[in-house]
Amino acid sequence: MNTKKIISFSLGPLGAAFFSFITMPITAWIFSIEDIGRLSIFQVIVTFSTLLFSMGLDQAYVREYHESKDKPALLKVTLLPGFCLLFIAASLLWILPFQWSEMVFSARDPSVSMLLVICLFCSFLSRFLSLTLRMEERAIAYSMSQLTPKVVMLIFVTMYYLSSIKLDFSELASAFTASQVTVLVVLLFNTKKQWLSAIQSKLDKKYLIVILKFGTPLVFGAVAYWGLTALDRFVLRASSTFDELGLYSVSISFASAGVIIQSVFSTIWAPTVYKWAANGLENEKIEKVIDAVLFFVLILFSISGLLSWLVIYVLPEKYNSVQYIVISCIALPLLYALSEATVVGIGLKKKTIFAMMSSFIALVVNIVALYFFVPKYGAAGAAVSTAISFWVFLFLRTEFSARVWYSFPRVKIYFSTFVVVCLSCLNSLFGSEYKTVFITSWMAFLVLFVVFNFKYVVNIYGVAVKNK
Repeated sequence: MNTKKIISFSLGPLGAAFFSFITMPITAWIFSIEDIGRLSIFQVIVTFSTLLFSMGLDQAYVREYHESKDKPALLKVTLLPGFCLLFIAASLLWILPFQWSEMVFSARDPSVSMLLVICLFCSFLSRFLSLTLRMEERAIAYSMSQLTPKVVMLIFVTMYYLSSIKLDFSELASAFTASQVTVLVVLLFNTKKQWLSAIQSKLDKKYLIVILKFGTPLVFGAVAYWGLTALDRFVLRASSTFDELGLYSVSISFASAGVIIQSVFSTIWAPTVYKWAANGLENEKIEKVIDAVLFFVLILFSISGLLSWLVIYVLPEKYNSVQYIVISCIALPLLYALSEATVVGIGLKKKTIFAMMSSFIALVVNIVALYFFVPKYGAAGAAVSTAISFWVFLFLRTEFSARVWYSFPRVKIYFSTFVVVCLSCLNSLFGSEYKTVFITSWMAFLVLFVVFNFKYVVNIYGVAVKNK
């Protein structure tokens, strides 16, 4: 993949993060912290449903794409099973709208359940259609699919801000639903040739069984991964208040720098590494990629620790603790991005059971950590629990990959990430009491890291000047 393509793929995550950064403060000023917490649960349910009903077949689609001779048929065989199951599940929401709305969102509003059903279908279909653009390396179109929902959300929130109507959770959910519908329409237009061909293609039942065997272990892994990324919000919902949940949701939103790295790298990496594998893979290439990702992950950890206090200037006073919580929140996207580089051996060897085991073990760690930290520390405890469990997730994925593929260097990865995760967790829990100490600690880590990696920094600078 050339530099132009990489830049084009990066436009989506960069633009999405930019618009999210604008949208979140406006949302925080005009909606209650409880409604922001409810939206977080709403989004988590949509994400979980997409993971669950994809049945691991979205990953099978990516894995088999370059080896498949009939790509429309591949799209149909991977999308259809999950769509049918989603239709059955969504019918229950449609039948019992009051009960679902009250039980999950503490709001007896049937429109919320209806909006949720619409979002479930839009998110599921968008997942597969966006993968088509990604695998075809249609970078601009793929980036637009990421950018569109953020722009639509910003438009709606701005309209709410300028209006004089009374705002509650239903308006916030409506804005989110509108963003999901819009992106699906855009994707349907950009992939009309592919999905029309998929509809007309013949369903290969034998191939479906093969694909399901590949995807089934990934379903359990996907559910476990969802637990890693979302269980914290349900624990906060159950053992704390919507206020703490809203606080945590805003903190996650401000961890956008890490999400950029995760989105860009995940988008580019999977198609690239499987293409490399198809053409003969050199292990040295993988090691260079891992080193590069580790370098940027550690730099972003340090910068977030040094500059997190700036968020207090764009949020209401009641969100002041976000400056400490966000430092642990950034661990999720950054460590996940790094694990995507180190886990490549599992995908290449098709040992998906190890990916599932990594997710489940890390989930158990997350549950235990949430049990101890959330009752005492609330949103900060949830952030710390997720950071710890994602370090375990990174460790397990990396170890399993090294054992089923080849033993690449790993000590540097484990030690450096362990240090920044510990510092992040302590900062989130005790940052308000020792703010100066932690800022100094982050500065010291950054300086030491640059000194020990001076040659790497010089090389990066040299490449940047050369390509200027």
